[in-house]
Amino acid sequence: MTARLPTAALDTALALERVSRKWDEDIVQQLTDYIRIPAKSPGFAPDWRELGHIETVVRNAAEWVEAQKVEGLQLEVVRLPGRTPVLFFEVAATQAQATQTVLMYGHLDKQPEFEGWRADLGPWTPKYEDGRLYGRGGADDGYAIYASIAAVQELKRQGVPHPRIVGLVETCEESGSGDLLPYIDALRTRLGDVALVICLDSGAGNYDQLWLTTSLRGMASGTLRVEILTEGVHSGDSSGLVPSSFRIMRMVLDRLEDSATGRLLPASFHCQVPADRLAQARATAAILGDEVYKRFPWAHHDCGGSTLFALPTTADPLQALIKRTWEPTLSVTGAEGFPALRDAGNVLRPYTAFKLSLRLPPLVDAAAALQQVKTLLEDNAPYQARVTFAPDGAASGWNAPPITPWFEQALNAASQAHFGAPCGYIGQGGTIPLMNMLSQGFPKAQMMVCGVLGPKSNAHGPNEFLHVPYAKRLTAAVAQVIAAMPG
Repeated sequence: MTARLPTAALDTALALERVSRKWDEDIVQQLTDYIRIPAKSPGFAPDWRELGHIETVVRNAAEWVEAQKVEGLQLEVVRLPGRTPVLFFEVAATQAQATQTVLMYGHLDKQPEFEGWRADLGPWTPKYEDGRLYGRGGADDGYAIYASIAAVQELKRQGVPHPRIVGLVETCEESGSGDLLPYIDALRTRLGDVALVICLDSGAGNYDQLWLTTSLRGMASGTLRVEILTEGVHSGDSSGLVPSSFRIMRMVLDRLEDSATGRLLPASFHCQVPADRLAQARATAAILGDEVYKRFPWAHHDCGGSTLFALPTTADPLQALIKRTWEPTLSVTGAEGFPALRDAGNVLRPYTAFKLSLRLPPLVDAAAALQQVKTLLEDNAPYQARVTFAPDGAASGWNAPPITPWFEQALNAASQAHFGAPCGYIGQGGTIPLMNMLSQGFPKAQMMVCGVLGPKSNAHGPNEFLHVPYAKRLTAAVAQVIAAMPG
């Protein structure tokens, strides 16, 4: 890539003014309508075709994009047999000699409802309050297509030279992006020579500056099932002789995790934190301080007139950042075999099943880890119980490529212009399978992975919200970075 810069700079103040107006007059309403549609990802709604919700959000987004009449933009809904659809758009470069491409990414599928929403909120009942748009999917990550088009639209309005721009918006991300690779293969020649990826599906350390995601953890998941009986029996008659399936479950999980510390025991699940990521984490810890852990909704209770809050695994900001981005961890995200409390009688249950979710360091092979988990949990079961682990997904993490001078300069300039602070760098604990695919397919591309999921935005959980003031500034910042891209 040459060092030549575009000949016309973006008027940043005007860009923010017009992008903000677009959000207020149009995009917020589009996302309000989007939140109302329970377009759950196929992994949570196997009957997605019959339900039609995925089709509806794709159609609505496509119609909106076309209504913007962005100069030179071509849009297509691409469909492969048996796959969820994707939106693909293309805008030609303003300079004939420009050969490189910007790829903009987002998704329109959603996580399921979850429980615990505030009394006046709900997953499918949008509410706009104090700059926050509450509801499932607005921040993760239905806004991406709308913000992307608004950014491109502003470049066109100001007549700023720009490279070729393509967009890819999928509808299977929350299910592990299982349909995405076939689309990338099918569209590879149309994607072109990608030099910059803009992925609006990540988080922010605060709402005071632009944040670049530098790494993502991998993920491996499956269902662990322990069976000791073929049917439930009276606990008074059997307990003590028949081992509890729950106790066997605990014994089996002890092979994987030290329950006293939360440390995963297999050495191969760990990796060394690269020196540059450690240095960035130190800088971010200095910016965020104890907000790194205080931002979570900790349970609390009264104790002798004082309020006691549940505690994190560490109160050290640097260690907190490392634990949620570069250390492996285990979570139980679902369970079967348990009656509701009101229905729990004196019966020894025949089985216990847990949905296990492992988050893995960015440099650990998730598929290999998943197979190791299966062997570790199934072999030599206690009491010869029937112990099975059924894997249902694995995606390796991602570590961003070294940042180039032009990109670093553009990020800082955009953050200063629209937030009044330099760009921050932060690893994220979530997984975006696309990033590894793109890094492998376009090893020289710079990766602008960012998003609106800041403190308390709570993607996937109750009271998820989109911080609209931050989204406005992020949209303008995206336009500025594209405008600064070398030709």
